[in-house]
Amino acid sequence: MSVLPSSFETLSDKLAKLPGVGRKSAQRLAFHIISMPDADAEAFAAAILDAKKTIRECAVCRNLSESEVCTVCDNPRRDPRLVCVVSDPKGVLAIERSREYGGVFHVLHGVISPLQGVSPNDLRIRELMERVAAGAVDEVILATNPDVEGETTARYIARLLAPFEVRTTRLAYGLPSGSSLEFADDATLTRALEGRVEY
Repeated sequence: MSVLPSSFETLSDKLAKLPGVGRKSAQRLAFHIISMPDADAEAFAAAILDAKKTIRECAVCRNLSESEVCTVCDNPRRDPRLVCVVSDPKGVLAIERSREYGGVFHVLHGVISPLQGVSPNDLRIRELMERVAAGAVDEVILATNPDVEGETTARYIARLLAPFEVRTTRLAYGLPSGSSLEFADDATLTRALEGRVEY
């Protein structure tokens, strides 16, 4: 029998379903939420409901948007012929943080993972192929994570793109700036050697 009210337990249980939130973290968050002033708690709840009602997928790139077409796809300064493929909207944020990319995106909303029951049909790969088949794309940059699922997804998409006259590239991997060779794992060193450039 819990010493806390059932409504607290319900809130804590719901918070524990969030990714990266364990049972103790969920309880801390629940304690924080119930200690908030009523106005702040209502604004917090309203923000969640508003986001659920207004956010949808961009009709072009499948990134998160509040309108039919997202702000990146709608920006005339972006190059629509250069498409960076990422596994989720967090990938868009990561690429944008570099401030070096001037193209557009395509968000897959996942990666191929047989162990998790995710097949190519569960991803937005068909929509990417439709964009390429329309002839409006010169280069596709595969920017999925350098893990097993990300590599599998990138290879799968590269095979699908092979019949099209489109340049297909993959983000380079290697040693991060400021790191030490002695702490790099074998896969990172292999990628660094394979991706070496003229100096």
